[in-house]
Parts: sequence; structure tokens; C-alpha cells
Amino acid sequence: MEEYLDLQDLNPVEMLGKIGKYYGKGAVFTSSLGLEDMVITDMIARNNINVEIATIDTGRLPDETYQLMETVRSEMGIDLKIYFPEREDVEDMINSRGINLFYHSLDNRHFCCNVRKVKPLKNILRKRSVWITGIRAEQTVARKNARKVEYVRDHNVWKVNPLLDWSRDEIWSYVSIHKVPYNILFDQNYKSIGCQPCTKAVGKDDDERSGRWWWENGVKECGLHLTGGVNTDLNLGKNSGDIVD
Repeated sequence: MEEYLDLQDLNPVEMLGKIGKYYGKGAVFTSSLGLEDMVITDMIARNNINVEIATIDTGRLPDETYQLMETVRSEMGIDLKIYFPEREDVEDMINSRGINLFYHSLDNRHFCCNVRKVKPLKNILRKRSVWITGIRAEQTVARKNARKVEYVRDHNVWKVNPLLDWSRDEIWSYVSIHKVPYNILFDQNYKSIGCQPCTKAVGKDDDERSGRWWWENGVKECGLHLTGGVNTDLNLGKNSGDIVD
């Protein structure tokens, strides 16, 4: 049997390094350019880790997010891969349900998120072995039960969440120490940033995700991280793309 590596007890940089070594471009880090994602981006860049960094341009992002995309590519020297929703899907959705359909019903909002985010994610993860994210357990109820390493059957990938147990203060500390670029909306009382029409500034003591889909009650998720994860042991073989289940 090949030599295997258990990621569970490694720190985030060690986890990312092992994934880059054993999987290379068979692994992808999907970034929404939030604070956590910029921390992971810095870790990857600072340590020359060989994984793809991808983001989804939903077509409705704030200008400040697009500015940060440019910073990541031009100033950080990251080959940020930008993926998009299918044009026909967006056209059909808007023509049938309206440009701002998400305000009218929960079903419409989920439909829009599926077209603009979830379906593009499926395209990104196709033929991948490892999916790296910046989610943290304290962000939402849905993420509280996540594991640092879990197998996601819906996408047939290992999902790795290196910063899962980090606090928001730890994230800001890393950003400050390493002078990591971040979305300037965070300086304007935003705590979580998604599409422009669906995100707003919040109060100092409000929950992190309270500014997302603020007109709704319940779980503040778009669907990207609501897929079922099982198994918590990711062992990486010597051969790139070899998954040990």
C-alpha cells in the first residue's frame, strides 16, 4: 500500500501544503474573496502551494469585490480563475422570474443562488479530487457540524476546511499581521459579503451572516455548503488524484 497522509492534526498551512504536494491541480480552493478566503489565498501564495484558486462571478457582485479580484491578480500575483454561470440559465431565469426575483420568494432566492453559484461550483469541481473552502464553524448553524475533512458525495470530492475552528478575531489578527488585502466593505460594517442586492451592512453586535438575505428568516446559506458530507478521514496517496475512501 502507498504511503498515506492524515490531514486531521495538521495546521492550515501544513494541510494546504500536503494537498498541493499530492494533488496539485486536482485540488481547487474556491474563494468568495471574503476575509477567510483571503487568509487562505495568502497562505497559498506565501508558501507557493500548488493548488488552483477559483472564484465565481455571479454577475451581481459589488464593485468592491471586483476591485479585490484585480488586487489578487495584479498585486498578489495570483492566477485567479474566474468562473461564470451559464448565460442561457441566467437569461431564462430573468426572463421568466424577473431581474430581482430573489426578493419575491424563498423559492426564487434559492433558484437564483442555484443558477448563479451552485451550478457553476459543480462545473469547477468536476474531475477534481479535493475541494478547499474557507468556511468556519461559528459562521452559521449549518456550518457548526462541519468537519475539517469530509467526503461530499454530491460532488464526489473530499472537502477540506482548514480554518473551520478559527474565530473571527483570529482571522482579523492574521490579516493584520500579514497585511492581507481585503474587501473594503468590511470597513463599512459589513460582516459577510455576497451578491450586492443580497448583502448589507449590519450592527456591531449582529451575527456574521445577518446581512445576507436580511429579509429572510432561517439558515443564511446559498446552497454551496449545504451538501451532505460524510467520513472525516482524508488520506492522500503518493499518486496525484488517488482518493482513499
